[in-house]
Amino acid sequence: MKVWWQVRWAARQGPLETKVADRMRILLTGNSGQVGGALLPILADKHEVIAPSHEAFDLAKPDKLAPALDRFASDLVINPAAYTAVDRAEEEPELAFKVNAEAPRAIARWAARHKVPLIHFSTDYVFNGQGDRHLREDSPTGPLSVYGKSKLAGEDAIREAAGSHLIVRTSWVYAAQGSNFLRTIARLAREREELKIVADQIGAPTSARVIAEAVAGLITVGRSDLPVRFADANGIVNIVTAGETSWHGFATSIVEGLRSRSVTLAVKSILSLRTEEYPTKAKRPNNSRLDLTRLHDVFGITMPTWQTALEPELDEIAREMR
Repeated sequence: MKVWWQVRWAARQGPLETKVADRMRILLTGNSGQVGGALLPILADKHEVIAPSHEAFDLAKPDKLAPALDRFASDLVINPAAYTAVDRAEEEPELAFKVNAEAPRAIARWAARHKVPLIHFSTDYVFNGQGDRHLREDSPTGPLSVYGKSKLAGEDAIREAAGSHLIVRTSWVYAAQGSNFLRTIARLAREREELKIVADQIGAPTSARVIAEAVAGLITVGRSDLPVRFADANGIVNIVTAGETSWHGFATSIVEGLRSRSVTLAVKSILSLRTEEYPTKAKRPNNSRLDLTRLHDVFGITMPTWQTALEPELDEIAREMR
């Protein structure tokens, strides 16, 4: 497996090769999702991973989580599980907040009581999407949707628990498996001669694979050093690919990449739309650029460009489509 992240060590820690990471017992939620599914094999290579089913660890039942956490007795909790149906959340706010805010609160409180570090995933949707600057971890938030508000409430709940934690904000997540923009464009490009794609929302398409590899890089220090590293990052870090594009640019790259891999497609043109020409129930941020300075300076991780990260996913989809 290619590893796109690069790990360096701060001077006080010495060279990477002199440090052997502890083997940990890690509770990984959402293992059937994109990020959780990508994390599972990478983490299992070096650690004992507990990957409970949805029924065994249901975030829609926050009051049941603490007893389950007691049984799992993990050294580290990684929580990519979430309510991610952005538009449906406008109609199901109670469920969205239960999964994205109340459940993280229950997990974080348990983790704080037992002194277990927690890695939790959040999103660019906590921002209002204004401007064209790369958003830092301490940039002002202002979610535009129920989904974004529920994820921000989850971040706040984790901070309030006051345990060792790292909130990972990411954006535009996709994978060769599951339901996501990459697979949707691949399907539509085979079925239709014309596609219409939003061109005024800007971000960095980020594969679940590179997110998982970066997170694996975050924890190479071992359990005893995690609280210090998390504190150095002030408990939050952005993890996305480098560079930027629009959804239209992403779609164009997907189509060109599949054609270069000898996949036969029907699509002849990809037209640009403005956001207002493609109305959705939930409002999306126009600016989803996330700054990567903290990821590099605190954790020594350099992310690949979004174009580089796309290549292995296209390889996998092309094999499926040919």
